[in-house]
Amino acid sequence: MQPAKLSYKVYQGSTFQEAYRWESQTKVYVPIQAISKDAPCVVTTSESHNLPVGWRFKVVGAGGMKEINSSSDSYYLATNTTSNTIEINSVNSLQFANYTSGGVVEYNHPVDLTGYKARMQIRKAVSSPEVLYEASTDTGEIDIDLVLSTITITIDAATTQNFGFTSAVYSVELYKNDGTVIPFLTGNLTLVQEITR
Repeated sequence: MQPAKLSYKVYQGSTFQEAYRWESQTKVYVPIQAISKDAPCVVTTSESHNLPVGWRFKVVGAGGMKEINSSSDSYYLATNTTSNTIEINSVNSLQFANYTSGGVVEYNHPVDLTGYKARMQIRKAVSSPEVLYEASTDTGEIDIDLVLSTITITIDAATTQNFGFTSAVYSVELYKNDGTVIPFLTGNLTLVQEITR
């Protein structure tokens, strides 16, 4: 697996927090039963969808309410869910056509994070021997939520206050006790100096 490449600005003296979701290649298709004309819009499925809150998904092939159907590269975020409903907070469907029938909710199944831990390092450059900062699930800066299927990295304000680099590189690995190591994230960091301090 190749790591995702994401670069960030870190604001000195401010909390840095990012949540990540690891999608598998397995597609899930759940039949739609109803779509509300409401603000926010709510999609009701005919069976349990198992979609975590915050996960991205598409609406494909819905009849009548054509406005709700996703394009090939557009996604919605599940902002609230029950076993068979999905709220889309970003969509006001009051002026949409009436839903008639058909369609599916489509998403990539979350990778099971059970047994995984995570670790992160920041260095001045890839070849630098000095570690400027490190975090892990063991020390509490990285949290793996098995319900929401998220990996959340938090660097508190007191720590970023003491960052002295202008630019740096980082990587995040996921690993298991059986020796499995997955390169998950890598990229560049730019430190934005604090003004209010």
